[in-house]
Amino acid sequence: MTVKNINIFRNTGTQILAAVTGTLVAASDGMSFGWTSPMGPYLVGEESHIFTTETQAELLETISLLGSFCGLPFTIYFVDKIGRKKSLLLAAVVVLLNWIAIGLADRIEYIFVARFFAGMAGDMSFVAAPMYIAEIADSKIRGFLSSIIYIMMLIGLVLVYTLGPFAPFYAIPIAGVILASIQLLVFTFQPESPYYLLYKNKPEKAKKSLERLRPGLSDIDLDKELKDISAGIERQKTEKGRPQDLLLVSSNRKAITIMTVLNAGQHMACISVMYMNLHPILNAAGSIYLDNNITAIIFAIIMLIASIFASCTIDKYGRKNILIVSSFLSGVCLLALSVYFHLQFLGYDVSTVSWIPIASVLVYAGAFKYGLGLVPIVITAEIFPAKMKAIGMTVADVMFVVGGIASIQLYQFLHKIGMYVPFYLFTACAFMVALYSAFCIPETKGKSLEEIQIMLKGDKLSKNEDKNGVC
Repeated sequence: MTVKNINIFRNTGTQILAAVTGTLVAASDGMSFGWTSPMGPYLVGEESHIFTTETQAELLETISLLGSFCGLPFTIYFVDKIGRKKSLLLAAVVVLLNWIAIGLADRIEYIFVARFFAGMAGDMSFVAAPMYIAEIADSKIRGFLSSIIYIMMLIGLVLVYTLGPFAPFYAIPIAGVILASIQLLVFTFQPESPYYLLYKNKPEKAKKSLERLRPGLSDIDLDKELKDISAGIERQKTEKGRPQDLLLVSSNRKAITIMTVLNAGQHMACISVMYMNLHPILNAAGSIYLDNNITAIIFAIIMLIASIFASCTIDKYGRKNILIVSSFLSGVCLLALSVYFHLQFLGYDVSTVSWIPIASVLVYAGAFKYGLGLVPIVITAEIFPAKMKAIGMTVADVMFVVGGIASIQLYQFLHKIGMYVPFYLFTACAFMVALYSAFCIPETKGKSLEEIQIMLKGDKLSKNEDKNGVC
């Protein structure tokens, strides 16, 4: 490790601890996302302890996303009313109860209800956590800390792919209960966002919070940062925080357009379909080279490693370049998978090249998670002003949920025509996201939240301003 890297993380232990413990609920969300892939075949099988039809198994894939959609009004209310920290704790409580319900369920209807509320909790966590992290982090490690939420989600995915095919039904719920309990026990004692406290006119509490988050700062530097935060909030409060301002204010309109493309684009580049249907997709490919359960575990581990690597380099290489490369490579992998399934559908003997779907899926795991699967959550927390942050991130989350529902529904309908059909569609979407990233997304690396707002408004930061423009 170089001296530069040591300096970057110096005196940031409190921020890292707060970010890690605050995002444990995302690990549960990852478990919930991937749960249907190994457990769907079990539930419709003869060994299932719960009678489940094929239609009910398919509904399990979308019920949590519908819960996310229905939870949006509650998310908007709670992140501003009770704060980012308490919202995350509330989500952890809901998740804890959900896993207990699933573990004890003896009817599929109980699992439907549990997954619906899990979707609501996941929605709240994926809005509150990026807001919380962006507001507690030093700009030098903001990208790293913001990416932790996806790392946690992938840890959950690894857990569910590892336990699902080999352990009893109740093993996954037990793991979920443990993760939620740890968050409730540890994150309760972490500081609230100083941005939020100042926004709510609580300067003393904000100062105490910042003292814990910036242990290396002198009193002078601490007061200066508090004044900078206060000044930024006061400037941003001059903009009316009405929902219509997302469209009426130019900078907000640019921000929500970017997040619509990135959040919906993630799903339309096949990620939710992969999470929830990886085992059936591998079964359809008919590869003879590697057991599908092992492939799924490797898939999740590669995603986890790629996310960790990206989190350590996103503040070095920037958001934009990583996003372009990731989207393009994801499209290439999906194209290879599409062609394979198309040849298989046409009756060609593909047994000798049945390694292609395995290779495509595994390379896709790394390529997607290195950029397209991680950068959007970082940018989401950066490009909305304080007054519009809650509603802006929630609307962006709507696009995320809508994209997820659309991709799952399209897959369930189109794969009955031929497995290659939905994958051609996902391929085109991945390439379109790459093009949009190249021409329409600004680089936010190393910029303060205020500087990003200035850039979105079209003003110059300095003579050396970033030349990456905004559409």
